Order: sequence, then C-alpha cells, then structure tokens
Amino acid sequence: MKKTSTRLADGRELIYYDLRDDTVRDAVDRRPLERTVTTSEVRRDVLLGDSVAIASHRQGRIYHPPVDQCPLCPTKGDRLSEIPDSSYDVAVFENRFPSLAGDSGRCEVVCFTSDHDASFASLTEEQAALVLDAWTDRTSELSHLPSVEQVFCFENRGEEIGVTLGHPHGQIYAYPFTTPRTALMLRSLATHKEATGGENLFDAVLERELAGERVVLEGEHWAAFVPYAAHWPYEVHLYPKRRVPDLLGLDEGARTEFPKVYLELLRRFDRIFGEGEPPTPYISAWHQAPFGTLEEFDGVSRDDFALHLELFTIRRTSGKLKFLAGSESGMSVFINDVPPERAAERLREVAS
Repeated sequence: MKKTSTRLADGRELIYYDLRDDTVRDAVDRRPLERTVTTSEVRRDVLLGDSVAIASHRQGRIYHPPVDQCPLCPTKGDRLSEIPDSSYDVAVFENRFPSLAGDSGRCEVVCFTSDHDASFASLTEEQAALVLDAWTDRTSELSHLPSVEQVFCFENRGEEIGVTLGHPHGQIYAYPFTTPRTALMLRSLATHKEATGGENLFDAVLERELAGERVVLEGEHWAAFVPYAAHWPYEVHLYPKRRVPDLLGLDEGARTEFPKVYLELLRRFDRIFGEGEPPTPYISAWHQAPFGTLEEFDGVSRDDFALHLELFTIRRTSGKLKFLAGSESGMSVFINDVPPERAAERLREVAS
C-alpha cells in the first residue's frame, strides 16, 4: 500500500491509498473553493447522559446529484470533483459538511473505488484489503488527535438508509466522547467481569454463538453469526476469533482472511430477498474500543473490549422496511419480526 496525503482547494485533507507503490498523486484541486466554515457543536443531554451533535451547516449538503455531477467520482476534464485525480484505488478526505469538526471531532469520507456503478460487494479481495488498510490507518491517525476519544468506521448503503450519494463510499466519525452504545457494552462488560470473577463477556458470547444454531459462516480467523437478541430483521455480527480492541490489533492471518469473509457476507445480503429484488440496503458498522480513559467502567481496560463489525438491513421482507416507530424510537425497545434463528438459516441458504 502507498499512502499520499495532499490538500483540497479549501484546505481539507485528502489521502490516496494505492495498490501500486509507484503511483504518483500530484493532481491539483482546480475548484474555486473558499475555506470550509462549520457550526458543529456537541451538546450533552443531562437526563439521558448522552450527547447530540448540532450541525446546521449540513442542511446545504449535496443531495442526490445526477451521475455526471457526482462529487466522489474522479475528476474528468472540466468535470471537477472532490477527487482531483483522474482515477484512484481508495481515497479518504475530510467531509465538506461534517457532523463533527474542530474540538468536536472529525468526519471523513472513504471512497472505496473510483467506479461509480460498483458496490463494496463487487470489489475484488485485493481492493477490499486496501479498504481495510485505509480504515486501520485512519483509526491510528485519528486516535492521536487531542479531541478524539473514539473512531467509528461505517458504511451506509441504499437510499432507504438515507444515503444521498450513490457512489460506493463509507464514512469515519472521530468522536470527542465514548458513544452511548459503546458505553452500554463497557458497563455490561464490567458487570459480567465482576460477577464471574474475571470472565470476559465478549469471549463468552462468541463461544456460546459458535456452539449454537445462529452461525452464518466461519473461517479460521473470523466468525459471523446472527445474535441471540438481534434488533434488526437480518443482522450479522462478525468477530475475529482472537479478541483485539481495534483494527490496529488484527494479526496478519485475520487481515488476510477478512476480505473473503466480508465480501461473502455482503453478497449473501444481496441475495436474501431473491432474484429481481433491488440491492439490499444496509448499515455496516465497526465497533472499536475508545482511546480515552475507561475509569468510569470499573475494572475494564481497552484490551477487554472486542473489535467486531455489525451488519444489518432495515428491509424485513420483499418490498417492506422495518420502521423505528413508537416502541423503538420512543423507548428504545426493539421489536423484531424475523426470528434470529430463521434469519441465520436464510443467510446460510444463500451461500455462493
């Protein structure tokens, strides 16, 4: 992998990740852009104990542009984009309309390929491995920013999810706090550790699932399963078998096997609802340990956390979506219409 860092016309950072070491990236951003001005602010909800990012400048972000005006495609002649070069393997840049900025963190866009009509599932294993390298490198770099406590790499796929740009891409949020979902996991981890005399809850969950009926696929280094209490109609958790706190901790064996396992999962997701159905909308989310202090979680260290990826779709059956209505949105109590055992069975049935 070759990494090249440069700047866009408004001062935002752009990083190319290339498969070839002899690739030269010296294209200049020719757009007449002014410096980006953001109004991002993080406010604490004292009743719920969580945080909300207020970012009114995002109202002006690009919304479903025509294909020939896609800002994530490479620059071609006079059609200028966020990527000044005429092609790229993987490109990462600071979001022009970030939810978090400055002392409130940082947001980046990860372009998986220059091919507008591709998807992550259509990437080669070599391309997917390069994306993993980019995620890992950005996690490392962002973790050293003084305002960052947790790094979240994710992909939103499909208009039903709320995606406004059709080009295959994901995002990275670098939060200035530990996210509420991670905090819940850490509290459960601490409680279980104390109650069992030191047992790791993540290890116990993985061991139980591997012995059960909800395993979707298993490799030498990775295991994927539908969790016992799945929140979403089709939800898969992907764990490295050797517990590590973040992407930086993956060994060579896990890094080598990941593309094959992950691409197979994504391709199965696209086959869940049968031939002729539009691509399955999904969210793919990496859960990594916070880089800040864990003092509030008694007896738990970063090494107790288990890196894992959660992949889920909001489509519950052909032509129907799972909406977060009263119970889910009002009380955070999910109601799942698809039994996890049946979801796992279906994801095994559609193996390639």
